[in-house]
Amino acid sequence: MHPALRPETFPVNTPAASQIFTTVLAHGPLTRLEVGRRAGLSPAAVTKAVRPLIEAGYLVEGADEDARPALGRPANLVRVDGGRALFAGLKVTGDEIIGVLTDLCCRILVARHTPLTGRDPGSVLTTAAELVRELLAEADGLGVGVLGLGVAVSGDVDRGEGTVRYSPFLEWHDVPLAELAATITGLPVTVDNDVRALTVAEQWFGAGVGLSDFAVVTVGAGIGCGLVVHGRVVAGAHGVAGEIGHVTVDPAGPPCHCGNRGCVEAIASDAAIIGRIREATGVEVTDPLHAVELARQNVAGVREVYAAAGDAIGRGIATVANLLGPERVIISGEGLAAYDLFAEQIRDAFTTAAFGSAARCDVQTRPLPFEEWARGAAATAIQSFIRSETN
Repeated sequence: MHPALRPETFPVNTPAASQIFTTVLAHGPLTRLEVGRRAGLSPAAVTKAVRPLIEAGYLVEGADEDARPALGRPANLVRVDGGRALFAGLKVTGDEIIGVLTDLCCRILVARHTPLTGRDPGSVLTTAAELVRELLAEADGLGVGVLGLGVAVSGDVDRGEGTVRYSPFLEWHDVPLAELAATITGLPVTVDNDVRALTVAEQWFGAGVGLSDFAVVTVGAGIGCGLVVHGRVVAGAHGVAGEIGHVTVDPAGPPCHCGNRGCVEAIASDAAIIGRIREATGVEVTDPLHAVELARQNVAGVREVYAAAGDAIGRGIATVANLLGPERVIISGEGLAAYDLFAEQIRDAFTTAAFGSAARCDVQTRPLPFEEWARGAAATAIQSFIRSETN
């Protein structure tokens, strides 16, 4: 067995222990009193759950070195020992795999990009295996075990089954990716939709920390949406939830690859924007950067395409706000390179279509590179490890 592969399970498998650990992970360092208050648990329950976690080295307790001395005896703070374990995360796109090695606090230690030689499952798994080997070699140098691998893929992904039901960019149908990846890497594997994985990372470590209800909307090759409702990432009964990209905003609009017309994705995805700019200008637009360049050069008809995209995204976000009433919507994705071209339209369409107080939702933009999506995949692996999920 590879030295970095050290079979290990989370020392306690109870809902209280998972809740306490994730509370400290997202909000720590905290006093035990604060842990109990945030987790809604009694001091006795906190003590019972914390003890084995400290004994196993996942939590450490002591006065915070950075805090100013308080009057009397300073309260000991409980915090996660980030160096106790390592996790790997892979984000699979249509062209490459981005891999990261993170610590237990999901801080990126190493990042790698590897181009794909093909999009079929065999080619992708071969590339993924080589990338994981590189990450394990890095872990060897740190002397810490890698306890899980998360893989993030766009499309319809059943995390419980570890299966990619349908990924339009990879053209996959019913691929048992978790099982295949576990066989070739020797690691416990969690497979999830890429936007949901990013949402887990935002919930624990990013702009969603402390919020019980929020959404992450991603703009780029597709239009995705991850939802957190009452503190839990929504996966849906069949692995599909938050498909904002397939909300119809114009019944007479362009056809979408899903079979419907006028979906947000059919108007606002990179491919849709490029196609409509080609129609409007006759210019053979090569990629999203070329499209943005034409807009900034004020080529006739181009900004109107972005305006329509912004309107569609704004209406889609308003649908989410009207249905769920989130405290915050975080807009991210590679499409943010063009954000200034449609930010005003997003805001205007959202304000117009949001009902009543739903319009008070805090809409933020948060540019995130693909390494952050891979970090999201690692976050799902950490989540599975803490909750002792098996895929």
